[in-house]
Amino acid sequence: MTNIPHRARVFWPIFAGWVVTDYVSKRLVESRLPLHVPNSIVGDWVRFSLNYNTGAAMNISLGDASRIVFTVTALLMIGLIISMYLRTRADETAQPLALALIAGGALGNLLDRLRSAKGVVDFIDVGIGDSRFWTFNVADAGVTCGAVLLILVLWRRPAPPE
Repeated sequence: MTNIPHRARVFWPIFAGWVVTDYVSKRLVESRLPLHVPNSIVGDWVRFSLNYNTGAAMNISLGDASRIVFTVTALLMIGLIISMYLRTRADETAQPLALALIAGGALGNLLDRLRSAKGVVDFIDVGIGDSRFWTFNVADAGVTCGAVLLILVLWRRPAPPE
């Protein structure tokens, strides 16, 4: 194989795969589910329920400015993540994986924001009875899991010598 750094062989396929998986899952849900009607997947624990979120995580809203502010924020975050990726050692695995999940999730939700003023498609509904977590999507799962992994990677990294 050519001199493709290991970090690139980790980052780019995960990044692209996460964006595609998020996009396809959202379009399938939009084409097959009515709005706000829960559909059991695993009993009452996991349901798919089509919702649109014009805000950010956990329905944080900035009113009419939400779409523009969250679009700019996503672009800045993707830029920061790419910058971190470029500074990652060529032989690393965990950090490029974490960064790919975060960037893929950010781009997945950004594409929704740009595609429609209705907002980001959320559909994964987890909980028991009336005790439910916030409805989320594949992109959100990537951002969350990637952020947790990145925190662990950075926390375990030895401090640079002074």
